[in-house]
Amino acid sequence: MIVHRSIAAWSAAKRSLVGTSLGFVPTMGHLHAGHAALLARARQECGTTLLSIFVNPTQFDDPTDLERYPRTLEADLAIARSAGIDHVLLPTTAELYPDAYTYKVQESAVSTVLCGASRPGHFDGVLTVVMKLLQIAQIGVDPAQQRLYMGEKDHQQLTLVRGMVEAFFLPWTVIGCPTVRETDGLAMSSRNSRLTAEQRRLAPQLVRALRESPDAATARTTLEAAGFRIDYLEDRALGTSHAAASRRYIAAFLGETRLIDNVALD
Repeated sequence: MIVHRSIAAWSAAKRSLVGTSLGFVPTMGHLHAGHAALLARARQECGTTLLSIFVNPTQFDDPTDLERYPRTLEADLAIARSAGIDHVLLPTTAELYPDAYTYKVQESAVSTVLCGASRPGHFDGVLTVVMKLLQIAQIGVDPAQQRLYMGEKDHQQLTLVRGMVEAFFLPWTVIGCPTVRETDGLAMSSRNSRLTAEQRRLAPQLVRALRESPDAATARTTLEAAGFRIDYLEDRALGTSHAAASRRYIAAFLGETRLIDNVALD
């Protein structure tokens, strides 16, 4: 496994990879089994794999949240090594934002609801950094040979990235991978480590309510009675495609920890 601590180092290395298939997993680090599943699939389906680790400041609407985000680089590199990843890119903020974020990617529909409604500017930061990373990671022009792997836990983010790739004709295929869950159903997330023991005991009720409630209003009532503070809980189909399926989306707080999840509706 080769660790590239600058964009220039990766750019030099990728010249020898032209013609091979690339599987790319962009992350903010603090890797867990959900990330490991993305890495494993990329390793299985592609000739070369690339993991990026970058805590992106432009997608945090709360500076305190940015400061509290766990940095666990050595543990992350150990997970990448165990997964058989070929390359790891560790770009710096100065490299990725030489313009101090005066240029950005904005979307005007899907990004305005759900997480976008309660976190203004969040998805501008997400789309901007993903656009930059895709340009940097790219080794060719064939979308079949360049595959971007993202989890379905943040389905709104996945939908937006897919839309951006299509809108700007980027030579990438976006692969959505199923949410990886703990044995009690809680979606794996870097934020789970912030839960107290009592909050962690309550947390699996979130996905149970999503799955078992006949409608969003019932799920909201159930979760509020259990101690969750609901940011949003909605049934909707995201995206412009007529084939977009309805899902039940939630963001809810346990104490100060914000959890998100979603499930497909039959």
